[in-house]
Amino acid sequence: MIRKNCVYFLMLVMFLFLAAAGYSSAQMRYTVKWVNDGDTIVLTNRWRVRYIGIDAPEIDHQNQKAQPYGYEARSFNKKLVSPGKIGLEFDRERHDRYGRLLAYIFLADGSFLNARMLENGLAYYLYRSPNVKYDKRLLKAQRDGMRAQKGLWRNWKEKKGSYIGNQRSRRFHLVTCPNAKKIKWKNRTRFSTKWDAFHAGYAPANQCIKEFWSYE
Repeated sequence: MIRKNCVYFLMLVMFLFLAAAGYSSAQMRYTVKWVNDGDTIVLTNRWRVRYIGIDAPEIDHQNQKAQPYGYEARSFNKKLVSPGKIGLEFDRERHDRYGRLLAYIFLADGSFLNARMLENGLAYYLYRSPNVKYDKRLLKAQRDGMRAQKGLWRNWKEKKGSYIGNQRSRRFHLVTCPNAKKIKWKNRTRFSTKWDAFHAGYAPANQCIKEFWSYE
């Protein structure tokens, strides 16, 4: 009986410690070894972790040049995760097709890293079912960043065009894109600007929209 009570006591102490540190009972704490870019890290246990719900601009790799704010996104990510341990929270799907662990990242102060990247305009919101637990919160964070014209949204200029959004995948295409023509009529929605598509929570379909940032 005494041993059982001791176990319960230790569990309670651990729970209170995690709560005080800003971690929920659904999160475990880990240390970051390496920051790949604005949305991918490597932990000291060698896990590669991809942030759920966001997509940060690319840095230089292979034959691809860095996208606008790619290195700024990586630096900001590194600044936030470097001071100490982070909390990982998982959703329904644990890994992507590259074998990376999919997670929501929480810092020691309780702040939501995925959302902070969006609030500062250093990533855009990326819907991907079935991992949709924090989608409303992430989309709001992106809209806040857009409203404040931070990062990617600074000096945004574009002419009206014609884009087709897929209501199921939440991706938008150029109207001339072959993949846009494959979308069922009932799942289609139209946008006249990329800004409107982003604001509605749609992400660019990389197959047909390569340069999707619009600046002076």
